[in-house]
Amino acid sequence: MNRDQFWLTDAQFSKIAPHLPTDTRGKPRTDDLRVISGIIHVLKSGGRWIDAPPEYGPRKTLYNRYVRWAAKGVWVSLFETLAQAGGPPAEVLIDSSAVKAHRSASGGKGGRKITPSAVRAAVARPKSTP
Repeated sequence: MNRDQFWLTDAQFSKIAPHLPTDTRGKPRTDDLRVISGIIHVLKSGGRWIDAPPEYGPRKTLYNRYVRWAAKGVWVSLFETLAQAGGPPAEVLIDSSAVKAHRSASGGKGGRKITPSAVRAAVARPKSTP
């Protein structure tokens, strides 16, 4: 098990297990412990679903389960229960933000650029007005 990954403990999982949906039809769900740990890992890291480590199972399964359970309101109950079980606080998982880095003006796209005409205007002698 990688230390950079998040895994629910057996005690944490046993506390949230009663809150998991049981009204599923068709194929049995993939291992809930693995998938929920993967979803929490993605939410905590702020990464993309496609970048989730393969140990958590298929990335599409992580995304689909998160979206479906969000529509049903399952995650609010799970996060509150997990926070009470000694897991990461619900606020950390829910109130995450994304930060994008921009290249500097000299390094390419993004950032503020100084145009040649602005440089010429800055060093030009002031014009006198009559």
